[in-house]
Amino acid sequence: MPQKTSVPGPARAIELAARTLQIEADAITALIPRINADFVRAVDLILAGTGRVIVSGMGKSGHIARKIAATLASTGTPAYFVHPGEASHGDLGMVQGSDVFLALSNSGETEEVLRILPAVRRQGARLIALTGNPASTLATAADAHLDASVAQEACPLNLAPTASTTAALALGDALAVALLDARGFGPEDFALSHPGGSLGRRLLTYVRDVMHPVETLPVVSPDAPLSEAILAMSKGGLGMTVITDAADRILGIFTDGDLRRAFIEGVDLRTSTIGTLMHPHPWRIAPDKLAVEAVELMERHRVNQILVADNDAHLLGALNMHDLFAAKVI
Repeated sequence: MPQKTSVPGPARAIELAARTLQIEADAITALIPRINADFVRAVDLILAGTGRVIVSGMGKSGHIARKIAATLASTGTPAYFVHPGEASHGDLGMVQGSDVFLALSNSGETEEVLRILPAVRRQGARLIALTGNPASTLATAADAHLDASVAQEACPLNLAPTASTTAALALGDALAVALLDARGFGPEDFALSHPGGSLGRRLLTYVRDVMHPVETLPVVSPDAPLSEAILAMSKGGLGMTVITDAADRILGIFTDGDLRRAFIEGVDLRTSTIGTLMHPHPWRIAPDKLAVEAVELMERHRVNQILVADNDAHLLGALNMHDLFAAKVI
């Protein structure tokens, strides 16, 4: 093992880091003119396929291939990774004629990848190659070739895969995004494949899922005395009471903050009716709206509660910030 002879100082570390990022940024920028007919051909092959995209690569290319497969799968293109070494020992049974095989190799001459190409072809699968060598065996054998060649690696020795793996990963992302757009894949589709994440909760949770239903709400009529409204609010535990008419249409809301202001202003608790103290026409939202829309509305208008109603203002439920925190929408 080589002996460490010196420790680079802070200036040298910063210089190398900046150089690395610049080389890798240049490598990605250099890909832009190569988004050509072959790239479109690769997109068309995948869209026309009725099977899955099998992504394969050896070594560092294999790590990138795993990430590309994961990105494709989460953006609407069913995909999975097959290790080329394992493929020649039985895993080729995963490949079917309806599939598209996406093979990664910087040199385009990786033995383990080339070894399985005849079997992939015999199955009838279409082949897309992502290499750093357009003249390589893998590139010339493919139905479409994605050119991820780089001028140099970021490694000072120009040996360790650095800029080349970054370029391959970026080109894989470009392919996934083009496919996502072509499929009309939207935020709700993304959420369905990410139900355990915060984005999934935000895009799959509706107001109706987290609201307090109308039968649990404190509700009074506008001619109810203030004392009755305070009692209803205390029993409801939501920091507010709703004022409705005889047809259950929302007339107003009265909150803890309104009660404090009434005390400060010296309101007579015995003679005042809630209709004279309520906030008329409070903010409301429909039950089929996303919970995140309720959050946005509450934050924009600086309120802690929002009522849920139909188009005719009939009371259906209520939400407060605590409910949204508990549902992990916020």
